[in-house]
Order: sequence, then C-alpha cells, then structure tokens
Amino acid sequence: MPNSSPAEQTCRLYIISPDSIPDVPAFAKILEETLAAGDVACFQLRLKNSDNATIIAAANELLPVCHCYNVAFILNDHPKLAAKLGCDGVHIGADDAPYGEARQAIGNGIVGVTCKDSRHVAMGLADAGADYVAFGAFFPTTTKVDTAHPSPEVLSIWSETTTVPCVAIGGITVENCEILVRSGADFLAVCSGVWSFTDGPADAVRAFNTVFERCAILKRREKKN
Repeated sequence: MPNSSPAEQTCRLYIISPDSIPDVPAFAKILEETLAAGDVACFQLRLKNSDNATIIAAANELLPVCHCYNVAFILNDHPKLAAKLGCDGVHIGADDAPYGEARQAIGNGIVGVTCKDSRHVAMGLADAGADYVAFGAFFPTTTKVDTAHPSPEVLSIWSETTTVPCVAIGGITVENCEILVRSGADFLAVCSGVWSFTDGPADAVRAFNTVFERCAILKRREKKN
C-alpha cells in the first residue's frame, strides 16, 4: 500500500473507476489529466458485470497511465487476473473471494478488503495480513445499494488502535469528506465524487487535496495546544 500520507497531510485520495468505460482510450486521457492534477494514492479498476476480456483491455490501457504518476493500480474482485496483469494489488469485498485466496494469488502485492461496519472483521483481516481495510458506506451511494452505514467513529477507533491503514468508502464528496478525514481515515475511496464533480475530475482531485491540507493544518494546531 502506498504511504498513508505525506508528512504534511492526513489523508490521501483513492480513486475508483466508473462501473463501465465504453471508450477506454478516451478515458485514459481523462485519467491522465486527473492524476496529473494532484496527489492520488491509488486507482481501482472496478468494472462490474464486465467479462474478463473487457477488464483486461481496460487494465492494459490504464495501468501504464497510473504508473506514470506513481499511482498504485488496484483491480477489483479478480485476484488471479490482477496477478496475471501485473496489477499492484486487488480489492475484495466482504462477499468476494476469501482473503487467503486473494493473498495466495497476488503474493506480496496489495490486498485490501471491504469490512462494511465491522471492526471485528477488520481486525481479523488485519491480523491475517491485509494491507488495508475499508469501512462504509458512510453516505448514500448508488455504487452499492445494499450496504452498511457505519458512523465516522469507527475510523477514529481504528486509527487509535492499529497501524493498518483504513479506507473510507461510500458516497464521499468534496463537500462531505472533512468529517472522515478528521476522524482518522488514511484514504478516501471516491468514485462519482471525482468523475461527476461539477468542474471535472481534475478539479475534484485539487479540491480533495485542498481539504486534506486544511485538515492537516488543523491537526497540527491541535497537537500544539
């Protein structure tokens, strides 16, 4: 997993792809502009209901773009395919392949797991070697309709009791993200909050990083007092 935060920040951006990418070359150009706009830790290719051929074609086009900007390329749900494609890691949901199978497939690569609202599940996976755990959805989201809705307090408790990074997911936007950053999220996983941002995804990256920097300043002031 990339470093949770540069020294001057408290959180980093983890971008999730749209559910479908009809024109991959065109999207690759948009992705490049987006990653060039500011700090991004990870990009997750999440093409739900797509066949392997579609996923492979997209990954082959987008992975080099991510690596150009030192952004980790994570594949959703397909550990063996992630290893075959040379992805930096894989993200599995609570109902996807078991952690052990994902780790066996990806080796020393990144394995992140969605834990919904369960610190108990997250702790077990962290002890097993997961590189990060994801909690959410914190806000209403169209990406996952039937999901848990934890309180931001789960991030505070997690960050105070373990060093394994935590990712906040679910309906996150520039406007609502500050409470998650200040609660201790190491990463914010964002989909529509980037791609549907009013001024475009590149401006979304800049706006999220502005929030992260502001929270970092507030955190330093609090430590001094």
